[in-house]
Formats: sequence, structure tokens, C-alpha cells
Amino acid sequence: MRVAIVINTSWNIWNFRRNLVRALQAAGHEVLAMAPPDAYSERLETELGCRYVPIPMENKGTNPVKDAQLTKRFYDAYRRHRPDVVLHYTIKPNIYGTLAARLAGIPSVNNVSGLGTAFIVQNLVSRIVLGLYRFAFRFPKRVFFQNDDDRQLFLQHQLVRREITDLLPGSGIDVEKLRPDPQAPVRHEPFVFLMIARVLYEKGVEEYFEAARQVRAAVPGTRFQLLGGIDESGGVGVKRVVFDEWLRAGNVEYLGTSDDVPAHILQADCVVLPSYREGTPKTLLEAAALGKPVVTTDVPGCRETVVDGQNGYLCQVRSADDLAAKMLQVLRLPDAELRRMGQASRHLAETKFDERLVLDKYLRTVAEFGRR
Repeated sequence: MRVAIVINTSWNIWNFRRNLVRALQAAGHEVLAMAPPDAYSERLETELGCRYVPIPMENKGTNPVKDAQLTKRFYDAYRRHRPDVVLHYTIKPNIYGTLAARLAGIPSVNNVSGLGTAFIVQNLVSRIVLGLYRFAFRFPKRVFFQNDDDRQLFLQHQLVRREITDLLPGSGIDVEKLRPDPQAPVRHEPFVFLMIARVLYEKGVEEYFEAARQVRAAVPGTRFQLLGGIDESGGVGVKRVVFDEWLRAGNVEYLGTSDDVPAHILQADCVVLPSYREGTPKTLLEAAALGKPVVTTDVPGCRETVVDGQNGYLCQVRSADDLAAKMLQVLRLPDAELRRMGQASRHLAETKFDERLVLDKYLRTVAEFGRR
């Protein structure tokens, strides 16, 4: 069958769906990669063997005229390339791609990988988004959620029928490829905390900077790193001038972006994500697979990655003070306890987040619903 994977960036397909593409190809399917063009688009063809189909898309905002045009672009692409099933990810493909697939008579499968700002901030835009979900989600054959809190929220708001919903352990993680380094020290000197996220307020980046200041005041020399892109669009990102001011305080090292996130995780002692809400963060799954303790917020999507006190600690959302307290707990653990916590992370990755669970479920779903 011909399977289309539709996401808001080519980078997203390359970083998060690469093994799904390979699993579909190994099962004999042709894969179309549909996304806006970026630096990774060519790699989808040359290195993954997909057929790349560019779909211009604005990821922010809900302009009715532009959204109608986007629905038509999806429809035209589906009619032209005639996939047997479409796999949608991220908000706009989930909504407008689903409507286009319905009009084109092609079955679709959606993945809600996180609810984003519309579900964190309650306003007119969030009400519009809920209405759009309620209309569009009448049509997919299956809707996957990455945590049960998100699924229950959709059911509570009557956005989707229960019988078409299912759960996935996030994007899963390749536990065979990602393994702890047996030669690595139990802890680095000085101790290294690493946050991996775009520089957005909703990721908890402001709380991370303040917590870093508090921890370094208690334990001078402790290192704090931040890996992720700056995104000033849409009013949710930290402005560059503000971010530069935070950096000048000297408590956090900014690493920019990287194509090799696991390499940075291996050089850290603990991975931190004080996000306000997630689907299931891939970076925390990578940290777990690599045997690192985790500190994250007790919110949907994040709490699934930590058994509190076993492989890390859960902290209060939007609380720099509690985040600092939990990081100090990790920092002050004896070596034996720190090692045990890392081993518990690895065990959780192997038993709960192995990506084979995700790939098998997608292969079965494509086989069940794909148009023949």
C-alpha cells in the first residue's frame, strides 16, 4: 500500500518518525512524506527512500481563509498522489488534513502528540480549536493519544468517539540503538543538568533559569545546559533580547541546536524538563534509554516518564523553587543511589517505551484500515 505521513515539518518526520518509515517500508509499503520544505526534506528522499511531497503550511494561528486554502492543498495532494491511508501528526494536519482526506475518500489515522498552547491557555482561540477538533475528529478511523490524560480530556469535551481512540507510549524509543555508556562516570565533576526543549515559556525555560540560579547558589560550580532552538513566533517563545539577558547572568550554558541529542545526554548527569504539558517527550524517553535520572513536572505527558523517587523526581509545574529543590535532591544523592536511579530509568524505557510497541500498532492499523 501507499502510506502518507503528514506532519508540520520535514524535520519532525526525520527526527521522530524515521523508524516508522523504515518499518512501513520493510512491510512492503511505499511511503510518502508530506510536510513543508526545510533542511531535512531532501534527506527524506535520499537517505530514507520516501517520496517527498511539499505542503506549505503555517504552524501558528487560525486564519479561516488560510486554513481553507491549507485544506485544499491537502485535498489536491491526496487526490494527486492517491495514498491508501494517511497518517496525520500535529494540529493542522490532524484537523485540516483529516477533512481533506474525508473529501478525497481516503482513510486517515491521527496522532495527538501533545495539546499545545490552545489547551494550556483558555481563550477565544482555544475555543475555536476545540470546535475544529470536534468537527474534524468525526472522520478518522483511529486517533492515537500519547497519554491517557489527553485522551480523557478529548472525551470529556466530546471531541472524539471513545471507540476510535487508542494509546501509544509516546513515539517510543529504540532501546537497542540507545544504550547507557558502561565507561561513563557515575557523575561528572562538576555535576551537569541538561534541559532539551525549544526556548518557549510553556516548556518551563524561565523556571529552569531561576532554579539554576538557586542551585548554583547552594552548590557553586554546578553546570546547567540548555539545548534547543529559539522560536519567537506566535507570542509563546522567549524574545531573543530577554533570552540574552537571562544568559548574561551566567547560570545556564546555551548549546544551540544539535542533530545528535543523545551525545549531549550522555555527557549530562540528569535531564530536566519543567514543561507545562506534553504528549510524551521524546527527549525524556531518550534520557531514560541512556540510563539518566529525570526531573520533570507532575503534568500530563511528563509524569508518565518518571516513577517518583525511583528513576527521578516530579516537581510542581511553574515552580522554580520546587524544581530547584528536586534538582538538589538528585545532586546530593550518593553515587550508589544515583547509579540505581539511572538503572531504573533504563528499565522503564525497556518495559514501557520500547518503540517496537508503537511500530507494531501502526503496522496493524495500516493493514486494517488502508484502502486496497
